[in-house]
Amino acid sequence: MANRILIVDDAAFMRMMIRDILTKNGYEVCGEANDGAQAIEKYKELKPDLITMDITMPEMDGIQALKEIKKLEPNAKVIMCSAMGQQAMVIDAIQAGAKDFIVKPFQADRVIEAIKKTLG
Repeated sequence: MANRILIVDDAAFMRMMIRDILTKNGYEVCGEANDGAQAIEKYKELKPDLITMDITMPEMDGIQALKEIKKLEPNAKVIMCSAMGQQAMVIDAIQAGAKDFIVKPFQADRVIEAIKKTLG
């Protein structure tokens, strides 16, 4: 059975890029969200195996959403996505419970490596 993944990013283009990488590698994209608040609702509704979460988003950023999801499910698997030069935010994300992070622009092999490592 394919692992179910929720993609969270405020940029539709970035969601499309990740979806493309995931589906080509046999993963099931079970849903998408474009901000942190929506990510929490989708997480509750879909119960995905893994979430890819952008850090910088309107309404609620990825780190705040990560903290809320971890309150709901301490074992939630979240991989943060960030643009170059956001090291401090990446450290905050790891401390908040993110399993890994991938840097934009996405490289397919790095995305798949992070997902395989996280899902174990």
